[in-house]
Amino acid sequence: QVQLVESGGGLVQPGGSLRLSCAALGSIFVINDMDWYRQAPGKQRELVAVITSGGRTIYADSVKGRFTMSRDNAQNTVYLQMGSLKPEDTAVYYCHAYIRLSDRTTAAGYWGQGTQVTVSS
Repeated sequence: QVQLVESGGGLVQPGGSLRLSCAALGSIFVINDMDWYRQAPGKQRELVAVITSGGRTIYADSVKGRFTMSRDNAQNTVYLQMGSLKPEDTAVYYCHAYIRLSDRTTAAGYWGQGTQVTVSS
């Protein structure tokens, strides 16, 4: 059984910062790409950032230069450092990862439960 457990969401004023964390727990063989998505009310879920197993990152244009994704492979944890936050960043943020449970299985996608980020004065 694998779980992705997110933390770090909350209420922040415009221009402020937050750091989200996502830990992959359970019997894991290897984790490939890990991603952050977000979903605002009434909108589709959108990809925010990706980090490969080698540490390469890709960002959505809307967050480029403001958000930084990092990864601690020893702890099976990823982070999303969010800065210069705007009201339009308000959403539920979800962690996603492609995980192999053994050397005999292919990678499958797993989702976290989501953490609310609200940017408001």
